[in-house]
Amino acid sequence: MQIIENIPKLKPRVAEAHKGDFGRVCIIACSVGMSGAAALAGTAALRAGAGLVRVAVPDVILPIVAGIEPSFTTIPLPSDNKGRIAARAVRAVLAAAEDNDVLAFGPGVCVAAGPRGVLEELLRREGLRLIIDADGLNNLAKIKDWVKTVKASVILTPHPGELRRLWQGLFREKMPDERTEQAGRLATESNSVVVLKGAGTVVTDGQKLYVNTTGNPGMATAGSGDVLTGVIAALCGQGLSNFDASVLGVHVHGLAGDIAVKELGQVSLIARDLLDTLPQAFVSLEINPG
Repeated sequence: MQIIENIPKLKPRVAEAHKGDFGRVCIIACSVGMSGAAALAGTAALRAGAGLVRVAVPDVILPIVAGIEPSFTTIPLPSDNKGRIAARAVRAVLAAAEDNDVLAFGPGVCVAAGPRGVLEELLRREGLRLIIDADGLNNLAKIKDWVKTVKASVILTPHPGELRRLWQGLFREKMPDERTEQAGRLATESNSVVVLKGAGTVVTDGQKLYVNTTGNPGMATAGSGDVLTGVIAALCGQGLSNFDASVLGVHVHGLAGDIAVKELGQVSLIARDLLDTLPQAFVSLEINPG
């Protein structure tokens, strides 16, 4: 594979730009007890420059999510009796797919038939740019032969445990020990971009490979991945390819963590801190584009 070292850049914003120029992002997330996942991802997308962010969540928790951040709008989704996305939510989700440039699916949705059915429909949408994270990946692992039906343009963002579950559903052989080989095989088999999270996050489309050098152990905290999902979605919405958005996303996400840890230390770092330091991370890239 071709080793990539240069970090992609966003185009400068012209004076006459408006919010429609910077992407319409929809985050499909959440279930009862997991409202923070949607808020973190949605706010991160805003901090990463998306012009318009919509957060689609089960109707029973929409007021909670809407009250966390006034800068994104919300879409109510039908819910089941446990506060999860119901199967009948598919109509509203497909309407969101038509009305947005990129969708992210998975933070906090739980593993259940409802969200899994919605995900299956999204996978079949030709031309849809779709980021799948967290429980979206755990639902995906339970969909038989999903790689044979997928038409969407997909980014997968697993941590090692989620990758292991995806691997077991796709391959007969034992998963290799080398992280770059794991990610490369999954990317090739699924025709997707894979972001294998962890120390030295790996980004690959099966042909190009980037290994991230930013970030620190303090970022091993609940919600950090939700922030990354929002960042990558926003960068896709601003015109970067799936691979370039993923590379820039993991780099700036880790950089935000490195900035935060200088003030807070590794022990006290939480995901919300990354939202506060993302602006400094982007400014740093502008000053030192290197």
